[in-house]
Amino acid sequence: MRKIYTFMAIGTMALAPAQLQDSKAADECFRKADYKCAETAYASLADKERIGKLKAQFYNGLGTSQRRLGKTQQAFTSYQNALKADPNSLDTYVNLSSMHAQWGNKQNALDFAAKGLLLDPANADLFLTRAKVYEELKKNDLAEKDYKHLISIAPDNLIARTNYATFKMNSGKLDDALKDYNTLITEKPESLLYNNRASVYLAQKKYKEATADVEKAIKLDPKFSLSYVTKARIQFETNRAADACLNLEKALKTGFEKYLINDLLKKCAIK
Repeated sequence: MRKIYTFMAIGTMALAPAQLQDSKAADECFRKADYKCAETAYASLADKERIGKLKAQFYNGLGTSQRRLGKTQQAFTSYQNALKADPNSLDTYVNLSSMHAQWGNKQNALDFAAKGLLLDPANADLFLTRAKVYEELKKNDLAEKDYKHLISIAPDNLIARTNYATFKMNSGKLDDALKDYNTLITEKPESLLYNNRASVYLAQKKYKEATADVEKAIKLDPKFSLSYVTKARIQFETNRAADACLNLEKALKTGFEKYLINDLLKKCAIK
């Protein structure tokens, strides 16, 4: 399973009727994965707004839309503008921590996560980003501590439990990871879980089981872009490169961020 640092967090506040309509239109564009439309709408809202908290809200929406379009530098600028508009915007700390993690600026990612956790000590997104950064720093004890703490305060957090299972997989504890996913799928058979169990099977070189799981994931949610990436990885390992490249195209069309699969795209003619 590939690491994902992107989070979309936009709060709600009292808006004037016309502004509320424009905000709903922007949110609808984002929901439909029409990120160009969302970018234009959020940019207009942010430019016109004078209330700091609302301005930060719209800049966060703008930045996340730009990230989905691959405009990472513009997104970073938008998040910085959000922080200037409201230094206490939790969403901004979530996004900036995620952005720095994406770029490999690990200490900055940790610093923004720490600042955000001062505002919300139970913020799941910040714990997840920090745990991933700790993993990359090979500080597995701290990563595991964050996962366990988050699960203790939010036992129903599906992402925390799945990321912890993936952490086990990445640590070579494949049987433990498989056991976790079997339990999770029994409790809640969702696309994400089938996709992630497919990744465990892939690591075990059990291609038949991996393929069956990823096909189930796609059937449950055809718009879940990560499943197409997992399917492509299976196909690359089973000498089906042409099919793999087609699935990478599907992943991008359904919103998967390009930078996360640059290693795979190099094997294809996808620009």
